[in-house]
Amino acid sequence: MVNQPTAEGRLIDRRSVLRAGAALAAAGPALLHGARAKAQPRPGGASPMTIIDAQVHAYAANTPERPWHTVPKGLPHVTGDEMVAAMAKVGVDGAILISRFSMYQYDESYAVEVQKAHPDKFALVKPVNPDDPAVADVIADWKKTPGTVGIRIMMSRESKRTPDNPGFDRIMRAAVRADFPVNVSCGGNIDAGTALIDRHPDVRFIIDHVGIQQPSVAPAPPQPWADLPKVLELAKRKNAVIKITGACTLSREPYPYPDIWDPLARVFDAWGLDRCLWGTDWSRTFPIVNYEQAIEPFLKTDRLSDTERATLMGGACAKAYGWSPRKA
Repeated sequence: MVNQPTAEGRLIDRRSVLRAGAALAAAGPALLHGARAKAQPRPGGASPMTIIDAQVHAYAANTPERPWHTVPKGLPHVTGDEMVAAMAKVGVDGAILISRFSMYQYDESYAVEVQKAHPDKFALVKPVNPDDPAVADVIADWKKTPGTVGIRIMMSRESKRTPDNPGFDRIMRAAVRADFPVNVSCGGNIDAGTALIDRHPDVRFIIDHVGIQQPSVAPAPPQPWADLPKVLELAKRKNAVIKITGACTLSREPYPYPDIWDPLARVFDAWGLDRCLWGTDWSRTFPIVNYEQAIEPFLKTDRLSDTERATLMGGACAKAYGWSPRKA
C-alpha cells in the first residue's frame, strides 16, 4: 500500500502557491518559454527530423474543482496551451503527455482535456493503481480513449510494493491484452524494477528518467550516477527501452551540463540509441532547468551524429509508442 498522507499533509500550502506565483511574476514568462528560445534548425539532411519529447506534464492551477494532491516545486500552472507554446519556441514537434501523479494521482482527466484540445501534439500515458481490484477494466477503458499510447506504474521505495505484488500482475496481464507499453518509475529502486521486468518477459517496458532517482531542486547529489552500473545491466532485458528524460538535472556543472555526456555515452552504448528516448520531464524539472536548456545541449552536442540525434530525439520514441505528431 502507498503511504497515505495525513489530513494536514493533504492541505495545499497557500503560502507555497503564492511564493511560486510571485516568483513567476518576477521572473517573467521567459522562465517557462525560454527568453532566448527560437525554433531550432534541424541537423542536416534533406528531411528535417521530427523531435518528440518522451515525457512532459501539463497541469492547471489549483482549484476546488480539480485540486492538487501536492504543491509542485515550480510553476503555479503549465496549461496545455502553455506547453504547446513552449514546444513551438524550441522546435519540439510533439510529446508524450503523462498525467502528473504527484498532483493528480490516478485522475487523468486534465491530460485528456489537453490532448483533446491538441490532438496533433500529444499522446497520452496515465498512471494506474495496483491497489485497484478493477485496474484491468481501467486499462481496457483507457485503451478506448483517443490518443492513448501506454500506462505507467509508480515503483518508488516508499510505495513498499514488491515485484510480485498481485496488483502489478493484474496490470501486466491487462497491458499485454491492450498492447500497451508499461512505463516504470523506479528511480532509487532499480533492483525492484529489474525484478519486475524479469518477472514479465512478455510485457514491453519503458524505464523512466534513465532509471535513476533525480533531484527536484538543485544541486544534484554528490554521486548522481551511482546507479549507472545497474542501468547498464538492465539493458540486457530486450523487452525494455529507456527514457533519457531529466538527464540535465543530474549535472553538477552549469549549463550546458558537459558532465552528463560520459555517463550518457555508456547508456547509449549499452542500450543502443534505438532503445533510448530523449525527453525533458518538463514541467517537473523547472526548478533546475528551463525548457530551452533541457533541449539545446542535445541539439548542439558534437557527441551525436545527425542520424544518432534523429533517432534519440524522435525516432526511438515514435517506435516505442507507435505514435508520431502530425505536422501542419
